[in-house]
Amino acid sequence: MNAAWLRFFKSAYRQEPVTSFVVTVGVVDAAIGGADASLSLFGFGLTLAGVALFWRWWQAQRPYPGPSDRVAEHYLPASSSRPPLPMLMSDKKHPPRH
Repeated sequence: MNAAWLRFFKSAYRQEPVTSFVVTVGVVDAAIGGADASLSLFGFGLTLAGVALFWRWWQAQRPYPGPSDRVAEHYLPASSSRPPLPMLMSDKKHPPRH
């Protein structure tokens, strides 16, 4: 396996860990079922991997709402509708008392 395939598999596993795990389990089941001549395990593994890949493809086809599609929620009214806040500091400077 060359470095490009290894890099592809690592990036895919990091982006979609659940889907990648299910595909890995399905491929291992299919390999064990093929080596032991167990058609039920082989079929289950291929079905599991196929369903996981189809699920991932189906999720990629759905439109993702980007940040521009969201409506901002404002919990406070606009500043023009509120009266101005009082000043916290007075204009006079008081010398510190000892």
